[in-house]
Amino acid sequence: MTKSVKFLGVTASIALLAACGGGESEPAADTAATAPAATTAAAPEPAAEAPAVDNTETLDGTTLAEFTPDVAHGGEVFAQCQTCHVLEEGVNRVGPSLAGIVGRAAGTVEGYTYSDANKNSGITWTKEKLFQYLEKPQRVIPGTKMAFAGLPAGQDRADVIAYLESGGQ
Repeated sequence: MTKSVKFLGVTASIALLAACGGGESEPAADTAATAPAATTAAAPEPAAEAPAVDNTETLDGTTLAEFTPDVAHGGEVFAQCQTCHVLEEGVNRVGPSLAGIVGRAAGTVEGYTYSDANKNSGITWTKEKLFQYLEKPQRVIPGTKMAFAGLPAGQDRADVIAYLESGGQ
């Protein structure tokens, strides 16, 4: 494989992750210049302990109840999620359909292949648990295959949840 093909693959991966992360992640290093030719993957981090299923504490200390949701703004924020998710029932992409997510058990959308971590999380997606999860998904379900850095702003999380509940209306 030529260096230009490897570079294009890394560039495409970075672009996809940036789309999922909303540009909130740290700038990517020039991996073509700094990565060894044979391997570019970092060693996996040890699995962190997830908050308890009934724990909805956030890293920033905010709660969903502190925010007045704005459905229209939630739709704008959700635009970055549409790379992987839709709100149409039965339509799965890179990620599962998010139709009817509030109140649904994690890892149960028919036709989608979830990570074991998600399937076995025991989570029911309440609005409060979604608020916590959207802040930093890997914290809430370590080992999830969802490549999304999270939404650090509580208002954005509250707005996306309102948009999801509205069914995209």
